[in-house]
Amino acid sequence: MTAPLAVVFDLDGVLVDSEPVWEEVRRGYVADRGGTWRSDTQDRLMGMSTPEWAEYLATDVIGGDATADQVAYEVIDRMSGRYAEEVPLMPGAVEAVRRLADLCPLGLASSSPRALIDIVLGHLGIAGLFRATVSTEEVDQGKPAPDGYLTAAARLEVPADGCVAVEDSSNGLRSAHAAGMRVVAVPHPRYPPAGDAIALAAAKITTLDELTPALLSSL
Repeated sequence: MTAPLAVVFDLDGVLVDSEPVWEEVRRGYVADRGGTWRSDTQDRLMGMSTPEWAEYLATDVIGGDATADQVAYEVIDRMSGRYAEEVPLMPGAVEAVRRLADLCPLGLASSSPRALIDIVLGHLGIAGLFRATVSTEEVDQGKPAPDGYLTAAARLEVPADGCVAVEDSSNGLRSAHAAGMRVVAVPHPRYPPAGDAIALAAAKITTLDELTPALLSSL
């Protein structure tokens, strides 16, 4: 058994329990704008890059005269305000990052905008443990496209197939698998991934305490 060349974490739903916050903020924003939140809106949003979800909300959910740029700015501003009050840390997140940083280089491939990535990692005091961080607003396509993970591997200067990704969402699992990475699934109990996405994972765990060097070396 050998350690991976690198581990690439997702952020939302893996290191921070932010999906409920994103949903609450976006739902409130859509309501304030007079839009209609549909039953599949949250699932569709998970994994989209900032330009993608802003365009989707502006065009398909809100309508009217809201532009994608305006929607992105105003939603991210609300999220920044929420994070200023509290960053909802996932249990065992900091410990898992520190544990694996002793094993191999770490990267991060997140659908969050760069501003929020920097706020969260700075707040948690682990920014220096990541050799490369990527926001999908910095690549051509968000998840489930592999762009974010491929860019993270390139910045880490390792082949993607030598990396292990840690993901929670359907689109995230599909993205990391499409990049050629082995994937560890950590499903969020409130937003469980689809069965076909879980099937792509090399391992499934229930808490980050299970994310150990021994597990990764066995994949």
